[in-house]
Parts: sequence; structure tokens; C-alpha cells
Amino acid sequence: MTGTLICDEDGLYDPRDFNDRLVLGMKGQLSEYELHFLRARLRGGQLSAARRGELIMPLPVGLVYDAAGHVILDPDTAIAGALRHLFTTFEATGSATAVVKAFRAAGLSFPWRHLKGPRKGEVDWQPLRHHAVLRVLHNPRYAGVFTYGRRRDQMLPGGKRTSIKLPRDQWTSFIPGAHPGYITLGQYEANIAKLAANAAAHGRDRAAGPPREGTALLQGIIICGRCGNRMTVRYHTRGSGQVPTYACQRDGIENARPSCAVIPGHTLDERVGQLLIATLTPLAAEAALQVSAELRQRADEADALRAAHVERARYHADLARRRYLAVDPANRLVAGTLEADWNTALRALNDAQAAYDKAREQHTGQLTHAQKDRIAQLVTDLPGIWNDPATPARERKRIARLLLTDVTVTRTASTITAHVRLSGGQTSTLTLPMPKRAWELRQTPRATIAEIDQLLDNHTCAEIAGILRRRGLPNGVGRPFTPVMVQRVIRTYQLRSRRQRLLDAGLIPLIQMAARLGVSTATVKHWYHAGIVSGQRYNDKGEVLYHPPGPNPPVLHQGRRHDTLRPA
Repeated sequence: MTGTLICDEDGLYDPRDFNDRLVLGMKGQLSEYELHFLRARLRGGQLSAARRGELIMPLPVGLVYDAAGHVILDPDTAIAGALRHLFTTFEATGSATAVVKAFRAAGLSFPWRHLKGPRKGEVDWQPLRHHAVLRVLHNPRYAGVFTYGRRRDQMLPGGKRTSIKLPRDQWTSFIPGAHPGYITLGQYEANIAKLAANAAAHGRDRAAGPPREGTALLQGIIICGRCGNRMTVRYHTRGSGQVPTYACQRDGIENARPSCAVIPGHTLDERVGQLLIATLTPLAAEAALQVSAELRQRADEADALRAAHVERARYHADLARRRYLAVDPANRLVAGTLEADWNTALRALNDAQAAYDKAREQHTGQLTHAQKDRIAQLVTDLPGIWNDPATPARERKRIARLLLTDVTVTRTASTITAHVRLSGGQTSTLTLPMPKRAWELRQTPRATIAEIDQLLDNHTCAEIAGILRRRGLPNGVGRPFTPVMVQRVIRTYQLRSRRQRLLDAGLIPLIQMAARLGVSTATVKHWYHAGIVSGQRYNDKGEVLYHPPGPNPPVLHQGRRHDTLRPA
């Protein structure tokens, strides 16, 4: 009782395969012992073939069996080109999501194979999905490795079955070089490590993670110098841009304590960027050539994949045409169906050709003049490109990941110390002053405060605001002064008010002046406006402090109007 040993690619025992159905069909004729013995023999033969790498298993898209039963790369150049383009794009971007975006931007589709149904084994094309990228990257068959037992079936308490992933040392079989592959085993392991690092950005270890769109240059590679944990990133708005702040808050979240450390990231990122520019400058010419060659190669690969789709549509149209021409014209039923298939294939060919022509207009294989100029500037103007606002933050982070292993940061009340570890093993220590806080940046300049203090001797707040505007002296946030702003500066920096200055100079208030002259306050005000008594305004409401009366103060005539005077 022998047959071809077939199982799925993960080594799960499928009761629907041929041998198991044979055993199930013999239940009525064999005892339980004999059934168990036959099942054990079949399972043992399956495991033995798997250990030798001879077990026939369903292959992922891109790999097929030849006539001799050997695994080879799919002879369809479109399928093979799509897989090679996926691996190349992931190596360049380092992110599965970035691969999906690149395929979508280039208008490329990806093959998938029907696993069941009437079209089982056939290949179709559809837009690339994120789960498809992960499935390809995690499959060692693409590296030419025969594997068996990567997962294990487990029965849950409720009777439901599930499969769990096993570590490599628990796999039944792992045979490198068993058949041709699209990548090497070293590339496969590097891809798995990169995916693990990306996923760890959301786990407890908070490892590097893929470069994101935020402005934090050290996102994922900055370490707290006090506790050794990875630091997270916060963003806050300053002006029209986002400014990062690095925070070590794991212990604070778990134990309801304050954050271990909070490091302002704007000036730190600038200093680390300057260090990277100094490191990159000797390699600028070589980088420019590599960038140019990579862009040209990517454009050629994408164009070849799009051309393969047109060729495939043309083949199906020709096939439908030959079928239609080979049918007997008298057989109207068959001829009508084949004619409809031919028309459908022609429409698909026209759509594929139109999409190809449109894509060639948008994605030409030649670099534009602007791209050539940007690449040429790498040789002489790398700092300018690094500081260019049009350069994406993700690209700066990718450069930083290539050169930096991590950055350990500590802070004191006045300084920030960063120990930078480069990929080659070199280290560098940066010490920079603590950046000013937001309220310190908004402070009025000391020179302007001194100017206000001097003007208070002879001017009110409104007069001082006008003088400052004419002199072009703004406040701490760059706005022109108003009387309210001048009053706020006086209160904040505890300057002596104009009223206090006049009181210290010997001037007296209205009530005291009226008492000394023996007249009403209204009379004092009238005499001030008439020039009989003197004083100075101390605010913008017109309130006055008066000079004390001399030895011959003005007095009122008896029985006359209050504005007529008589000698004392």
C-alpha cells in the first residue's frame, strides 16, 4: 500500500490526502490496531522523505516542478521578474509596507496561485498586498532551502485546531541548497532579521524599527543613559514645523512614576547630522554613482515587468484567435462562445497596452535633468542636500541607520551628553548646552528690557510702545509692541513703574496736593490744565502726580470765581 507522499509546505498532516483517505475507507475491514499501525507507517515514510528532502510539497508561486520532479524557478519571466523585483525593493527600502507602495506607484501587479477550486494550480495577477510580501519574505524556499515542520498542529480546549510557529531548531528538516532560489540563504536571514527589527519597534524591547516620516533623526536608535532602555519619540509644534522630544517612560508607565529622562531632540539631531555629514563627505562621489545606477536599474526592472503583462495579454488574444479560427463555422454555439472570448482577450490586450504606454510616459527609464542635477550635487553639496527641506526625513534616517549603531544620551541641568556609536566600531562624544525652553525663547531681549526701563523715566506705556515700534524693536515672539505688552514686561521683570519713579522724585498725588492748597481736587485739576500748577502724567488715563507747592502757592479770592487768584 504505497503512494506518492504529499503534504503541505508547513508539514501539517492533512487528513484529506490520498493515503489518509485510503485508511479512512478501510475502517470497516481493519481493526483499530491495524489502522494505527498503517497510519504510523505512512507518517514515518512521510517524515523519512522529508528528512531526505524528497517529499513532494506544494510550491509557492515562482517555483515549479520540472518533468523529472525537480524544483526549478518558474520559466515564466514575468513571474520570476516580479519576485526578483520584490526582493530588490525590500533590500532597498527595508520595509514591507514600502515595497507595497513602490509596486503601487509603478503600477505593477503580483502573481498568486489558486490553491483549490476548478482553477487549482493556475496563476493570476493582482495588486500586491502587505501579507503577500511578508509571506514571500518569510518563506525559505525562495532561498533554495527545503524545509519541513515549520508549524505544528495544536488542539485547543474548545476542540478547535490551530497551528503554531516553531523555532528553527525544532523543524523536522532544514536543507540549504536543495534547489535553485531567488536569493541566497544569507539574504534570507538578513531579511528575517530586518523584519524582526521592524516588528520589535512595537514590542517591549522597542528596537530600531523602520524609518518613519517624522522629523526625529534618532527614532528607534536612541538609548537612555540612566537605565539603558530605548527611548520613544514625542512631537510638538514650534512655529510651522514639528520638533521631536525623546522620552524614557517605560518605568514611569508601568510603575506610575515620572519619566526617567526627557531629552529635547532638535539641537541633538542637528549635531548628530553634522557628524554624519562629516563622515559621508569623503564617500559622496561613490554614493552619487551608486544612486544613479540604482535608479536606472529600478526603472528598467519596472518597465520589463509592465512589458511582460502586455506580452501575456497578447498571447491570450492570439490563443483565443486561433481557437476561434479552428472551430467549424457551422457550429454556431461553440463559435459564438469562442468569438466572445476573443473579444474579451482583445479588450484586455488594449487595456494592458494603454496602461503600459501611460506608465512609460510617467516612469521613463531615463533620469530627468532635475534628478541628474540632484545626484551631481552629492559630490560637492552634500550638506545642502541634507539640510534641504525637500529631502524626506525618511531618507535622512536611512542614512543614519547605515552609519549609526545607537546613540546613548544623558542630561544634566545645563548640558546634554551623547555617546555616538558608529557601525564600524568608532565612537564619538558630543556635548551640547541644554536648549532653551519655549518660554525662554519667547522672552523679551535684555536690550529691549533695558530700553523700556530707561524710557519709563519720561514716558507712559503707550508712548514707550510707539517709540519701540519706530525703532523696530519687537517683543520675544517677533511682534510689534503694544501698551499692554509694555505693562506685561514691567510686571514680569519687576521694573519700577512710572508712578513709583515720580513718587520717588518727590511728586505728590492729587488728594495730597488739594489738601496742601486747601482747595478741592477739581480745582487742582483745573489749575493743572491752566498751567497754574505743574505735574507729570504717569499713565495713559491722564492721571497726574503734582510737584509740591512752593513758598507762594496759588489761593482763591473770597467771593469770586474759583479760577481768579489773589496774592497769598
